[in-house]
Amino acid sequence: MVASDAGIAWLVREAMDSRGRIKLRKLSRSRMSRAAVSATKLKQCVRKQPTKIRKCMCLPSNYALVEFPVVWSELRANQQLCDGAIRCATGHIFPVHRAILSAVSPYFKALFTNSLKGGKTETTEVVIDSVPGKIFSLILDYAYTGTCNVNADNVEQLLPLADQFEVLGVVQICCQFLLQELRPENCLGIFKFARHYFCRDLEEKGRKYIRHHFKRILQESPEFKELTSKELEAILRDDELNVKNEEIVFEAVKTWIEHNVDERRPYLPRLLKCMRYGLMSYNFFTNNVLTWKIIEEDESCQQVLAPANQYLKEQEAKLGSGEIDLKNPLAKPRIPYEILFAIGGWSAGSPTNFVETYDTRADRWFLSVSTDATPRSYHGLCTLNNLIYMIGGFDGNQHFNTVRCFDPVTREWRERACMYHARCYVSVCTHGGKIYALGGYNGRTRMSSGERYEPQRNQWEMIPPMHRQRSDASAAALQNKIYIVGGFSGREVLNSAEVFDVETNQWSYIHPMINPRSGVSLVAFRDSLYALGGFNGFIRLSSGERYNPNHSEDWHAVPEMFSPRSNFATVILDDMIFVVGGFNGSTTIAYAECYDGDSNEWYDASPMNLNRSALSACVIAGLDNAREYSYHGKARDLGQGQASSENQQKTIQGGEGAVETNADIPTEEEETANFDEHVQRDVSPMNEMAESVGNYLG
Repeated sequence: MVASDAGIAWLVREAMDSRGRIKLRKLSRSRMSRAAVSATKLKQCVRKQPTKIRKCMCLPSNYALVEFPVVWSELRANQQLCDGAIRCATGHIFPVHRAILSAVSPYFKALFTNSLKGGKTETTEVVIDSVPGKIFSLILDYAYTGTCNVNADNVEQLLPLADQFEVLGVVQICCQFLLQELRPENCLGIFKFARHYFCRDLEEKGRKYIRHHFKRILQESPEFKELTSKELEAILRDDELNVKNEEIVFEAVKTWIEHNVDERRPYLPRLLKCMRYGLMSYNFFTNNVLTWKIIEEDESCQQVLAPANQYLKEQEAKLGSGEIDLKNPLAKPRIPYEILFAIGGWSAGSPTNFVETYDTRADRWFLSVSTDATPRSYHGLCTLNNLIYMIGGFDGNQHFNTVRCFDPVTREWRERACMYHARCYVSVCTHGGKIYALGGYNGRTRMSSGERYEPQRNQWEMIPPMHRQRSDASAAALQNKIYIVGGFSGREVLNSAEVFDVETNQWSYIHPMINPRSGVSLVAFRDSLYALGGFNGFIRLSSGERYNPNHSEDWHAVPEMFSPRSNFATVILDDMIFVVGGFNGSTTIAYAECYDGDSNEWYDASPMNLNRSALSACVIAGLDNAREYSYHGKARDLGQGQASSENQQKTIQGGEGAVETNADIPTEEEETANFDEHVQRDVSPMNEMAESVGNYLG
């Protein structure tokens, strides 16, 4: 915003009337007007001052409303001890206390003290007849109370005036309001508004919002079609533009051009250069881009598209025999808004602390150096406030009750408060800013207990136990409730499911799943729960089922995954369900696939670098340092990137010694297949340990 002494410069424009009042001419809203006045002032100074770039204070990190003495409001209401007046448009006159108004506005301090008049008689009345009285009363509200009522009807007038009069507190309140009001239909206007009035922090927040919600803006915002060509080009060229595919970028250009073809046609060749055609399907390019009538009639557009056409033809010709060359400018991926973190698990016969990140725009996995000191498997993983929490687990010897917290910005791991109970095979989810850890195995018994963690207090609390003991189950939150399904009770693989109502603090049964599932993954996607994969006591499953509490009490089958798997990781990424890793009945796998709810189909994704099961994964959106975890940040180390199909085939054939190890140490699910035998006799401590150690394959 304007520097604190800039209000003094405005006095160059003042004119004294015959009654000794200061009368101000209407002030321009031009972005350049204040800069021009400041430049004039600097030229007139005898001593040249070094230029200082002041930090924008529109949205300070420690923002809070200020509490002013109540007596100020009483004096204002009763018009007591007033020593000045402000005369606004339509004859509004506001008696004021000059000291109070000067305390919040360097601008009015300069007016009242006549600091540019060489000590002449102080001014007691100021005329600002271009300012509506109802708007200026809001500035006075802030001066006397520390707050004012900002709403959609007044913010467009209030913010420029608060900026003009240098009332920083009102500027901050306005910017906070606009930030909370950001919507796809209005964000472009707020962004341009913030740029016009030098609200740098709000401008940056607006830019990030536009990047993230671009598809919805294209669909819902009437402001989109009113962008200038330069504004649209800046958005489309942005590496951080959050679009699932480049087809969306083409639709954006097409929508904007067709809004006013005659005037906007000349800008098309330049806008066509904003697209990354190497990431576009050849069918879409030939059927939609090249056949667009405006392009067919414009030779300059065809020249722009010629290299892309040639590149896509070559890619189409070698389909299946090669990968996209991401180093080619035409195929340069954008920076993903969401980063997938896959952490820990069981690999090559032992637990691991490896961390891999997945760039969905480049379809590449990257190994990270930000590993924790202790390897873990069968742990829970979740995110809160852009931090990753790793909960419980097993390292081959010890069952953990510890909690580790990873900050992906600083790349540091920290210890957090321990749970009341050790839990591996634990089911973890988040709801209402808290973490829920349910069931699991403590090295002696399967548990029905659950506990809840509050990060602000760094404290766990017990919640009512479930109806069934469950380890190797899975939990998810949907519509203000916590669901848990499947698992192993110590005697059988379960198909039962329960729901915890956080308001009543009670568990209740819901309809059981179609199949019993241990090592299952439950995920909330759109308005439903999806239970995927797992072990039914005999085989690993590729099937899945869906439960929608609003439409039916029953579970319904969904399309099967390509690979059967248990003890794998599941996340929501790019509005799709991603499943990663696991155990397929023979070996641990690195395969990843994704489910598109719109097409109701599964698609292959690039496999991880490391074969593992008993891992956990989570997604963090909007990281300030997302570039570091993306292809852009990892390009120099791309050799570690995508595991090739050839390496995958070798893994299937040779494995990790998994089959041989499995013959010696049964997994938990394999024991459950013969649970009748366990009913006949007690399970010895040695058998329990074998179950825990061996379960890395499940």
